[in-house]
Amino acid sequence: MSKKHSMLILPGDGIGPEAMVEVKKVVAWLTANKGIEFDISEDEVGGAAYDKYGTSLADHTLEKAKEVDAVMFGAVGGPKWDGVEYSLRPEAGLLKLRKELNLFANLRPALCFEPLVDASSLKPELVSGLDIMILRELTGGVYFGEPRGIEELTNGQRRGVNTQVYETYEIHRIGHVAFDLARKRNGKVTSSEKANVMESGLLWREEMELIAKDYPDVEYENMLADNCGMQLVRAPKQFDVIVTDNLFGDMLSDVAAMLTGSLGMLPSASLGEKGKGALYEPVHGSAPDIAGQGKANPIATILSFAMALRYTYDEGDAADLIENAVNEVLANDIRTADINQPGMTLVSTSEMGSHIVDAMEKLSN
Repeated sequence: MSKKHSMLILPGDGIGPEAMVEVKKVVAWLTANKGIEFDISEDEVGGAAYDKYGTSLADHTLEKAKEVDAVMFGAVGGPKWDGVEYSLRPEAGLLKLRKELNLFANLRPALCFEPLVDASSLKPELVSGLDIMILRELTGGVYFGEPRGIEELTNGQRRGVNTQVYETYEIHRIGHVAFDLARKRNGKVTSSEKANVMESGLLWREEMELIAKDYPDVEYENMLADNCGMQLVRAPKQFDVIVTDNLFGDMLSDVAAMLTGSLGMLPSASLGEKGKGALYEPVHGSAPDIAGQGKANPIATILSFAMALRYTYDEGDAADLIENAVNEVLANDIRTADINQPGMTLVSTSEMGSHIVDAMEKLSN
């Protein structure tokens, strides 16, 4: 009998809960038709957790997250919580999860489904067949470096301080993930930093070059982060795996996201040491302006679950089935509002989820 996969669902705020309902449909279908069983628990995070527990991530929720194989995360934030103390804001719950689970590797695929080629802001020939993986270091760098803060100076001025810092072990562990990923993909790693003006970037480049020597079968190159951003919109298909630090990864992954036509389509994974924690979430935010209206695109959340099947649960065939079902639905011109075009069938969040499950059924027969 196959092992039950444990999963904690944290729907969060805005459109997070309604998108997560569609993931549950997919999970139910896999259990009923493929015998893939899940032990699922559910709790609050972000603004919803603040309303219920007085904090954006309760201690008992964090303990649950540490016990399960993977966390499925929706989205956090919204204007309702704009006045909340900085340390309790909805986004702090996500940052704490990443830190406490030691999720140092953020995988952000930029995959352009063929039926959506025309939705990209770039020419079709630039994005047709696009398949990039951006690997962002997630727990170090300028977002976590010390000292940090805002200071009052004696001359009446104020000064904001953030510190960009990396140690070799942080670079090495993300580097090995990058090369291992490239071996399973198209065999190329591009390391991106600012070695020309930042000592932390120079260290990053020197250590990545050392790691590359252990992978003679993988093509390797360095690229300055500003040039990398330019190349992503000039000739994106030159890339396979891009590995970069926390700050540049934040920026470059959002640039790559828009090459595909919609943030509503893009999943992500945040991984720790193998078998020691994983969080899967859509790239899009909580979109409070459309929450509860049935307008949200659930595909990014569903594809995030497909990534969990692939990278945590070792259910690659099921992940392929979901991805193929999404492509099938899009090829039939079925669209949510964010990717809709004239002459196509506009559907709600729930209807999109049901169409994907129906396509999984069809492809399985």
